[in-house]
Formats: sequence, structure tokens, C-alpha cells
Amino acid sequence: MSDLVVKGKFSASVDRARVARDWEERGYSCDLFVDPPGREWNNFVHSTNELVTVAEGKLEVTIAGERHAAAPGDEIFIPKNARHSVKNIHSGTTRWLYGYG
Repeated sequence: MSDLVVKGKFSASVDRARVARDWEERGYSCDLFVDPPGREWNNFVHSTNELVTVAEGKLEVTIAGERHAAAPGDEIFIPKNARHSVKNIHSGTTRWLYGYG
């Protein structure tokens, strides 16, 4: 499942508008989560594919039991119906973009 992560898909100083345009062209929405240190979103399953890109901070994304670390500019693909969790592993606030397609 390591093909689910594209390291450095976007520049490390992530431009939300650029990500939104890229994702819109691929049929995805683009919204923002802002999470404090340690925030976890556990055991979600969606009926659509999802994309995640860290704008600031660092996330750990677990997809079907496999953990992936994501830094600013990395893009993670979460397939529909895959059980997944997201955790802020940064010492500060993490801002991340997510979209459904």
C-alpha cells in the first residue's frame, strides 16, 4: 500500500488554492482541518475515495493497518471503504486538507 503516498506532491509551503484546483480537476473537494497536538480521528470508513495533504505540521495516517507519516506537501490517497485513522503527531497545531471524490 505504499503507493498510497506521494511524497512532495505539492511544495512544502502548501498553497491551498493550488491544491484545491488540482483536486477539483481530479473530481475531489478540498476542505481544511485544524488539529491540536495529539488529536486523533479513529476508525473511519467512507463510501468515496479521499485525499489528504498536510499544509502545516505532521500527520500519521493509518490505512487498513498500515501507518504512513505525512509532512507538508505530501499527498495520501485513502481508497473508499478502507478503514483509516489520522493523528496529529506534530508538537504543535497541524493544518491539513482533505477532499472526497
